[in-house]
Amino acid sequence: MRISKWGDSLGVRLPKAIVEELRLKPGDEVEIVAATREKLVLQKADDRMTAFTRMAERRLTMPEDYIFDREEANKR
Repeated sequence: MRISKWGDSLGVRLPKAIVEELRLKPGDEVEIVAATREKLVLQKADDRMTAFTRMAERRLTMPEDYIFDREEANKR
């Protein structure tokens, strides 16, 4: 991979094999979970898990009777 300049930032293009392995699509975010001078380890960011982790850290819980219905939410 080659480093490219995008505006004031640097970026890389991910090889198709990595995109397929992580099931990435435009707009997805990835996190660097480990880095050394020779290696970067990426994982696909999971916003839902991040939200649940933050809720747990704040000791917030979902109501017992809470059910998320994606179709109902998308009707709004």
